[in-house]
Amino acid sequence: MSSIAKKNEATSPVIGGILTIAITMVLAVLILLLCHIPNFALPDTEAPAIFKITNIRHTNENGILNYDSYMVVINSGEITYNTQNLYAKTYRNGILLDSVITTMNGHDFISSHHFGIQYIVGMTGQKWNSQQRIGIDFKDRTFHPDDVVIFEVYDITTDQIISRDTYPHKTEHDAQWFYHYFINHQAV
Repeated sequence: MSSIAKKNEATSPVIGGILTIAITMVLAVLILLLCHIPNFALPDTEAPAIFKITNIRHTNENGILNYDSYMVVINSGEITYNTQNLYAKTYRNGILLDSVITTMNGHDFISSHHFGIQYIVGMTGQKWNSQQRIGIDFKDRTFHPDDVVIFEVYDITTDQIISRDTYPHKTEHDAQWFYHYFINHQAV
């Protein structure tokens, strides 16, 4: 071989060694980062529906449509809650209403500054017992029959959400039900 061919070979043990070490270090750093990266996933915001909306009345006592906006809520859980430690937010079609309920205690609610809510009925004491219902009379025309209403209840001491319910409730006829009863021929 001539000396020209040896100069064009591009084999250099020093450069090859440096590249091997550099690539190995980059891979080691990437693996180290993958093992120690904190989880940036948001916490699960799905709150249970403990305080469920059972009905929103849009008519007056005579059955005449006047968009009365009277909401009935039940404590469907098994725990008794102290009403002084609860406050609620209500959403209509995804928009937070100005009518924030600063306390679920009926006596304390009377003296609070409450906008958009006429009164709360149903609880006579400091506790919201299991299966006990309350009525929240929002200002007329707050809700309409086709509105989607979300009712959230929070703990005042921790400012954490306790319950979230969406009304009207979803039907039980979801995709799994549809598949089971209509597509799966063995179900018939």
